[in-house]
Amino acid sequence: MKNYVQSLLLAIGCVAMFTSSSQAEPPVPPFYEAVMKLAPEGKLGQIVKKEQIPTSLKGTQAWKIAYISSDVAGRKTIATGLIIAPVGPAPKEGRPILAWAHGTTGAAQNCGPSQIIDPTRELNEYFLMDGNSWTDFGIPNGQAFIDEGYVVVSTDYQGLGGGGKHQYAVAATNGRDVINSARAASAMKEVGAGKKTIIYGWSQGGGATIAAASLPDYQAEQGTAADNLEYLGFVALAPEDVAAMLPKPPTDEAGASKLMNEFTQANVPNVFLFAHFMMGLWGTQAAYPDLKLTDVLTEEGVKVADTLSSNKCVHVMADSIGYAYGDQYKSLIKPQTNNSLAWIKAFVDGSVKPVKPVAPVVIYWGTKDTAVPPIMHELYQKQMCSMGASIERIQLPGEQTHFTTPGVSAPMYLSWVKDRIAGKPVTNGCSKIQ
Repeated sequence: MKNYVQSLLLAIGCVAMFTSSSQAEPPVPPFYEAVMKLAPEGKLGQIVKKEQIPTSLKGTQAWKIAYISSDVAGRKTIATGLIIAPVGPAPKEGRPILAWAHGTTGAAQNCGPSQIIDPTRELNEYFLMDGNSWTDFGIPNGQAFIDEGYVVVSTDYQGLGGGGKHQYAVAATNGRDVINSARAASAMKEVGAGKKTIIYGWSQGGGATIAAASLPDYQAEQGTAADNLEYLGFVALAPEDVAAMLPKPPTDEAGASKLMNEFTQANVPNVFLFAHFMMGLWGTQAAYPDLKLTDVLTEEGVKVADTLSSNKCVHVMADSIGYAYGDQYKSLIKPQTNNSLAWIKAFVDGSVKPVKPVAPVVIYWGTKDTAVPPIMHELYQKQMCSMGASIERIQLPGEQTHFTTPGVSAPMYLSWVKDRIAGKPVTNGCSKIQ
């Protein structure tokens, strides 16, 4: 039981589950600066600004976009992102839509992947040997999907270029951003998109993907920029699901306080984990404004979380904490958390809803993943299978880490996606559960 709880606490911190900032926003390019001045008014999925951009992918055309979305509480937001489409006439029924949900980049306005030079390129990861950027950006399998005749749309999520505070790892919000990105793609006449839609995502985006799969009422809303999208499947690479780990969360303050304090201690072994922890608290408070960062952090800790989360992306944030505090960063945490029950409720409410997914889900994972312990999506699978869902988990060959998962799984899910679009029957992985 102890190891199970430790996995839960580590998982919440790694994927990282808010006070207003007095710091100046980091500089962003003119497109995003203009978007941040716009009011979030319009239909869900409505594009409020777009700009054609160059792309290194062959046979494609690409745009930066800003579109209307909404968060877990139903508040309208603006999210930014990319749309990439083949050049040339589209088939009569329109091109299938592939909506990409990226992994953790940070919480500041300048952390949206669409802001990077050549953002449409293949996924470029900070931690891998061939990574050549200070952040993760790019779209896995983008060229392959374009060659198949698909439209690819990639959200930045709200708060990563469109104004407002990013609700980092609040999967219920991030999943809505992905759904609305697909609506934006379907509504954009220049790309020739149709209604067939598949969502795929990694890490934070994996959580957004399975969260989106369990939002049938949100998907079915009418009066959007593009109603009645046909969801054919969801591809989740190492997805997190906090709610699946807490099917029976504490109901009293004492139990919640114990869990919250254990969660906090599980997130201080190294400065990188601690940066995710602080950014996650900041993002959860953005989604649930009645929470206070001072419940968990000291006054100094609140200033650090607010300053860095609103100005720096995740890897740079970790470096800044390490530089300023060395091995004393734990001093930014209160010895005892206050209002723990409200925090635990927020973590669960902002996670994946216990609702049967609207289409098949496939999960790819590696045995050496320490960022999102596999127990998370194992429990997710069991929960959803008990509801009659079609959920398959595929263990990747060899000893794959969290960061090798996208590249190794790419050929597998390309085939899976093609089969779903072609209408072929899917193998229900629930039958493999022992």
